[in-house]
Amino acid sequence: MQENEITRRDFAKVTAAGTLGLMVSGNFAYAGAKSTLRVGVIGCGGRGTGAARDAVVSSEGVEIVAMGDLFEDRLDSSRQALEQEIGDAFKVDDQRAFVGFDAYQRVIDSDVDMVILAAPPGFRPAHFAAAVDAGKHVFMEKPVSVDVAGAMEIMAAGEIATQKGLSVVAGTLYRRQPSFVEAIKRIHGGMIGEIVGAQEYYLTSPIWLRERKSGMSDMEWQCRNWYYFTWLSGDHIVEQFVHNIDVINWVFQGHPDSAIAMGGRIVRTSPDYGHIYDHFSVEYVYPGEVLVEAKCRQFHGATNRVTNRIVGTQGVAELHPRYSVLKSHDGSTLYEMPEPGGNGYVQEHADLIASIREGKPINEAAQIAKSTLTAVLGRESAYTGQQLSWDELVASGLDLVPETLAFGQLAVEEVAMPGITKLSRSSSTSVQNM
Repeated sequence: MQENEITRRDFAKVTAAGTLGLMVSGNFAYAGAKSTLRVGVIGCGGRGTGAARDAVVSSEGVEIVAMGDLFEDRLDSSRQALEQEIGDAFKVDDQRAFVGFDAYQRVIDSDVDMVILAAPPGFRPAHFAAAVDAGKHVFMEKPVSVDVAGAMEIMAAGEIATQKGLSVVAGTLYRRQPSFVEAIKRIHGGMIGEIVGAQEYYLTSPIWLRERKSGMSDMEWQCRNWYYFTWLSGDHIVEQFVHNIDVINWVFQGHPDSAIAMGGRIVRTSPDYGHIYDHFSVEYVYPGEVLVEAKCRQFHGATNRVTNRIVGTQGVAELHPRYSVLKSHDGSTLYEMPEPGGNGYVQEHADLIASIREGKPINEAAQIAKSTLTAVLGRESAYTGQQLSWDELVASGLDLVPETLAFGQLAVEEVAMPGITKLSRSSSTSVQNM
């Protein structure tokens, strides 16, 4: 094994050791009342850099003291940006700036109280388990896995976090937007009656694409262009649409029983775009045979729509990023609230840090893991062409992340073919070192 090479068995050993130590010693981590909260950042792309800035802005006495990324250039650009943007709150010297597949562990092993997990989602379960094992409070971006194995790892580590008294907050910012909070409170209170159906949409434009440069290994190219590989991003239904899926799970206070879906590649057909789809359409079935239509798409030049619509026996709720409105079926307004303009990205850190300092832990690990699995359920139904139940998905143990993570050769999985692709497929083969 080469230097900085990581395997899932290594992660499993660390997590198991932490669990055993907890059971034997009974020593629980506690939320300290330090005047300064020391934060480490794992994953230094745009979201990791933004989350670090948001944490500092959200609360007094927060410092960024350690950072790690797979790539040195990403780490350096993030350090430069944060040094300019947060000034004296930036305390990352060269001794606490780490590069490589093991950079996450070196950040965790630094003298930090809390970590921000913002590497590609395929890495999130291992990073979260290691952070919990080390007794660190956690902010982790959504989604939190790309497959069943990762979601189960998140939930298991989340249970340990509860036992240790750790706070865990996920980047599901709609749960911190007042218009959503107030509208869903009224939905749960019966303002639109019994829920009989819903529609959710994330119809938007494509995001970035990163060119493969000469000399890049397969692993480097896939990690730099991570959005376009299911083992790293989960596909856009998981990476992006999970926001809306989380809202619908919040409304229903649970997850769906099954899904039947379709999707494919109409516009992004070049190998430059890896092997993910560019559109999905899913019918989720929630308890009580309630049907939810879920559509997401990333096309240039097409009509966009990002919203959620919940239908009740007495009315309809529209939950939009800029407002929420509940109306009766005769068209009269029951409740309306424009989004007041607060920053959910900042508020999620404010809530996390307050919970740490007050000794009142928040733990959203299971919540976001189930929303992530809901997105995976829709993706796998589309990939396989099969109607799938929640129980079938969980029982599959689907595991897409390569056993060994190292720079070298790594074949790109074939584009999923409905009716041919199987739910039971194994993870990608291990990387061949170069």
